[in-house]
Amino acid sequence: MAKIDLQGKPIAITGASSGIGAVTALACAKVGMPVALAARRTEKLEALKERIEHEGGKAIVVRCDVASQDECDTMVERTVEAFGSIYSVFANAGFGAKHDLLDTSEALLREMFEVNFFGTVHTIRAAAKPMLSAQAGHMLICTSCLSALPSPGYSVYSATKSAQHHIGRALGVELAPSGIHVTTVHPVRTRTEFFEAMQLRQGADTLKVKDRPGQPAERVADAVIKALRKP
Repeated sequence: MAKIDLQGKPIAITGASSGIGAVTALACAKVGMPVALAARRTEKLEALKERIEHEGGKAIVVRCDVASQDECDTMVERTVEAFGSIYSVFANAGFGAKHDLLDTSEALLREMFEVNFFGTVHTIRAAAKPMLSAQAGHMLICTSCLSALPSPGYSVYSATKSAQHHIGRALGVELAPSGIHVTTVHPVRTRTEFFEAMQLRQGADTLKVKDRPGQPAERVADAVIKALRKP
């Protein structure tokens, strides 16, 4: 299969305000993809938009809480309005918490599934409408290496990531006749705000964030670009 020319092909990225989402947005813009930057923290998105435009790219900012199907639908609609179409979506928004399963509250368990799993479903459902009409597109889901590796303290997080992976695999088979590609991305530990945000949520300095090295987010972004060029 020949490599796909990404120039001019719009992509919407959730969780684009920091970490893997922000770095991937920069990488996509660099190869000529117009980018819809989606997250709840719009002030960070505006700064990222300015940087992309300063470097010659195209970007828009869309406030989006992926737990809402309506807001995900709006994200895709805004992308199409701004750029004329949507070729790809990267369902990247999510969060983690470190608790043993029996110590995880019902509220936290459900919140993590609402954001990580159902947020992904909302994102791909929204993007599917124009992609099916065009009979082309590429959906990417940011899951984790923990989708397959049990890790104490991360049972619920791992469960959400495994669920993302399995719906991605099934979706790829379901959409293959429609010309739409589906890719699940499984990063190992990556240097982002993930652990700092988790520490703030839990209100305790128990995670030893500084003692946890990891790969740069650029490595994940490079993998996303590689997948987009050759699914």
